[in-house]
Amino acid sequence: MNTNPEYVPGTCNIGPKEIKARRNSALISALIGLVLIILLLAIHAAKLWRLTLFLPATSVGVGFQQWYFHFCVNFGLRGVFNFGDIGKTFTVEQKEYYQKDRAKAWRMISLGILFGLIVTILFYILPL
Repeated sequence: MNTNPEYVPGTCNIGPKEIKARRNSALISALIGLVLIILLLAIHAAKLWRLTLFLPATSVGVGFQQWYFHFCVNFGLRGVFNFGDIGKTFTVEQKEYYQKDRAKAWRMISLGILFGLIVTILFYILPL
């Protein structure tokens, strides 16, 4: 994890304000997932409904990585970074830096999807 608030290609593309937003997003997604689990179990919903956990679980998986690594997936795919106020971005000029950012973003997306699948499958096979 990078604790130095500056742009590092493929490593860090957001500053403190953006990091806080990613943390909040990850926590809200986790809360939504928890509420969904409780609701589905409380109403004894058909087991197939448990698959709806995939979206919030994947969001937690990606959101937590963005918070931990100080790297925004969206920014990485778009080739921008931000270390100031939310809403302002700066373009990554060097092609090799942009390629590193895109690669990092796709790795994070893939890991987030894997996390979402694992959590969803575990919830689906849970004998409750």
